[in-house]
Amino acid sequence: MTKLRLAIVGAGPAGIYAADILLKAERKFDVSIDLFEQLPAPYGLVRYGVAPDHPRIKGIITALRDVLDRGDIRIFGNVRFGEDITLDDLKHHYHAVIFATGAIRDADLNIPGIEAVASYGAADYVSWFDGHPDVPREWPLDAASVGVIGNGNVALDVSRMLAKHAEDLLVTEVPDNVYQGLKASKVTDVHVFGRRGPAQVKFTPLELRELGELRDVDMVVYDEDFDYDEASRDAVASNKQVMVIDRILQSWRKRDSVNNAGGTASRRLHLHFWARPVEVKTDENGRVAALVYERTKSDGAGGIIGTGEMREVPMQALYRAVGYFGSPLPGVPFDKKHGVIPNREGQVLEAKSNQRVPGVYATGWIKRGPVGLIGHTKSDAMETVRHLINDQGSWWQPVDPSEAAIPALLESRGVRWTDLDGWHRLDEHEIALGAPQERARIKVVPREDMVRISRGE
Repeated sequence: MTKLRLAIVGAGPAGIYAADILLKAERKFDVSIDLFEQLPAPYGLVRYGVAPDHPRIKGIITALRDVLDRGDIRIFGNVRFGEDITLDDLKHHYHAVIFATGAIRDADLNIPGIEAVASYGAADYVSWFDGHPDVPREWPLDAASVGVIGNGNVALDVSRMLAKHAEDLLVTEVPDNVYQGLKASKVTDVHVFGRRGPAQVKFTPLELRELGELRDVDMVVYDEDFDYDEASRDAVASNKQVMVIDRILQSWRKRDSVNNAGGTASRRLHLHFWARPVEVKTDENGRVAALVYERTKSDGAGGIIGTGEMREVPMQALYRAVGYFGSPLPGVPFDKKHGVIPNREGQVLEAKSNQRVPGVYATGWIKRGPVGLIGHTKSDAMETVRHLINDQGSWWQPVDPSEAAIPALLESRGVRWTDLDGWHRLDEHEIALGAPQERARIKVVPREDMVRISRGE
């Protein structure tokens, strides 16, 4: 029986699903899979991209844990592709590789002033409040009025985590440095800006409903944004998700806080629709002072057009949540425009010639861009795995495919990698930290501490 030695780079949902699907697939060869992850812990954006007050989404970790705990996938954590292990190394020891490295940095927003002091990418803030080991431990929350550009789930996550009172996060796995930072926050007003109308938003009803449930936070919406055209009315009538979103927003219009009138909470969350960001104004120190936006309106065909009316909202900090973007990998083709590895259904292509690169595959957001929910990642992985299986004749021919080769290689380079037993040690340690306070866990944040605990040092 043919033996397939496969490397998967990235231990988030995309990489774990691909491994699971391949191991369960009907095939005429034996499979041995090694999963490489640059962080000391697995699960990718489910651990480091989902707000700590979203335990339902984190339930996905249970399914991912079940896959890893079967014991038929080896995991090498704290191993950086391109530094600790290279594409040439993978060709030397494996028949093929699947890249599942996701998209973790912020997409650009090209408007004047966006590089101002206190203008941030949402992904960096998310990494901070999720306790990512490679970002600073402190985050400046010294602004009273803050803007968030975007109308997707990440924009709402960021807005909620700016407006929420720190003590309401103590039931979650929020790290102590994040709790202390949020506790000292000066934020009183969060303004969320979307280019389109309420019937064209990208976020889900669940995310929106959670905003309205925040303690001591008034939801502020503006009547002028709800003068629906025929296309918007049709969307509300024909799409259940849009209908639910509209129902939630309409219920907020009946609250005292609408149009800034009469709210009694200590914090306010303002939703501005039909607002296209035009410019970030700065003060004499180069810090964010205001966002200038143009009022837009529907073009009647699902798009928007500008009205020429400019407005300005004063603020002292700004977050752009306009999407994630992939990062290039050493030696691997990369599409700089779209932030993905160029591919045809997961088979990686040379960027210029469009010719297939034998033995190299992609899945997840680095394959298709940062679109779709976690469920889409499974079907995405199935497509990639199907091609990998059918491409058996064009796999690499490794010089040393033995399973002992990789630990020996990493050892020789002084790489302090972590394995599945190590993740179990770290997992148990975090759960134990949370137990005295009746919390599910408290995350360990410093990379060095994660590695030391995982390795039992």
